[in-house]
Amino acid sequence: MEQIHIKATIHHNVETIWNAYTSAEDIKQWNHATPDWHCTQAINDLRVGGKFSHRMEAKNGSLGFDFEGTYTEIIPFQSIAYTMPDGRTVTVKFDGHRNLTDVSVTFDPENENPIDMQRNGWQAILTNFKNYVERTYGNTNL
Repeated sequence: MEQIHIKATIHHNVETIWNAYTSAEDIKQWNHATPDWHCTQAINDLRVGGKFSHRMEAKNGSLGFDFEGTYTEIIPFQSIAYTMPDGRTVTVKFDGHRNLTDVSVTFDPENENPIDMQRNGWQAILTNFKNYVERTYGNTNL
C-alpha cells in the first residue's frame, strides 16, 4: 500500500519547531486533531531505540487510545523516523530556511479506516501543531 504524505509550513526557525515537536510538555498541548480531544500524557525518550507514548482522549471521556512507537532514526533538526507496534513506519522531516520551516510527515496507512480519513486526521494534528507553535512561540511572518 502506498504511503500517505502530509505537510505544513510553519513561520518559525527549525530549532524551536524541533523542540516543540519533541518536548513531552509541548506534545500535550498540540497533539490532538479536534478541540474536543486532548493529549493527557506524553512520554518521549528521543533516541534511536527509545520509545514514545502519547495518550489521546476525548474530553467527554467516551474514547481514548495510546499512540506509541520506537525511534529508528534521529537526525537533530532534520528528521525523525519511528515504527509503530503494528510495524507501520513514519518519517518526519524538518526543512528549515531562516524563520520558515516545512514539516512533512510520511506514514504507512492502517487497514481499518479510509485513506482520506487517515490523511485528514494526521493533517489536522500537524495543522494544530503549526498553530500551537506560531501562537506560543511567535509567528515570524508577522
